[in-house]
Amino acid sequence: MEKILLSGVLLLSLFAVTCNKNQKETGKFDKEQKKNNVVYAGARSSSYGIKPFPQPEKWVTGMRKINNYFKAGSTPSALWIVGVMGNKRKNCRLEFPVDTGKYQNISCMDYDKHEKYLSHFDTTGVKVYLQVESAMANVDTLIKLVLDRYSHHPSVIGFGVDAEWYRWSEEDDWGQKINDSSARRWEKHIKSYNNTYQMFLKHWDRKWMPENYRGEIIFVSDSQMFEDKEHMITEFTNYWGEYFYPNKVFYQIGYPKDRKYWNTLDNPVKEWGVTLANNHKQDIGIFWVDFTLQETLPVLKKAKK
Repeated sequence: MEKILLSGVLLLSLFAVTCNKNQKETGKFDKEQKKNNVVYAGARSSSYGIKPFPQPEKWVTGMRKINNYFKAGSTPSALWIVGVMGNKRKNCRLEFPVDTGKYQNISCMDYDKHEKYLSHFDTTGVKVYLQVESAMANVDTLIKLVLDRYSHHPSVIGFGVDAEWYRWSEEDDWGQKINDSSARRWEKHIKSYNNTYQMFLKHWDRKWMPENYRGEIIFVSDSQMFEDKEHMITEFTNYWGEYFYPNKVFYQIGYPKDRKYWNTLDNPVKEWGVTLANNHKQDIGIFWVDFTLQETLPVLKKAKK
């Protein structure tokens, strides 16, 4: 009887060890990229997300470092925000001078924050998608103002709208969904500057994206606050990537609220990105958010005097 009981205990112990081992394994992120489908990799950039704001050379070093984590064929790049939602929560503040008296719900800076960055990127092979947080400003007007100013730069390859702030106001803090006709018109407007340009639309909820129109739109998810690795993969792969297939999809990752997961990894940028690449059928882009870039890329920190 004692032998039988002892055998039973041993079997239960082995089963428990196996279960724990499997649980740990399912929580691991991939370190080997199986697919060559990461076409753009780099960072999200905003004037409010990283301080002090790095100089152009450091941005290039950081974006190249991220890009080098992935297989050949990926391009160092950025989602580069040039228009942020203003203090009044209704206007878009462009970070370069414009004659604001001509336009409703648009304000500006009295100097150009981005010219020296884009000029440097032109010579280093970095590519950028310019982005606005439109609020109540007219998106067609923003496309015109931004691309009139910056479309001469070879580093610029497209334009994007953060749909979370589209038609956003204090009275309607969910904003408005982007309809098919608006998406089609915006894409046509952007391509009138350069037919190779691509438009991206960004949100964490696919219901805010155009219902039917796809064109060549890149759909960007900035979802966060995941429960674990499986939740992240399901959210990005099933809810987002498969839904918009075969269009390209980009992901903004590395938010502070997910630090408890990515901060335990040897190489958070690579391991999260490779895991997403291995779980997608189409081409994707990986962009680490500027809020935590200095944690994962110390090169972006200001040198101590």
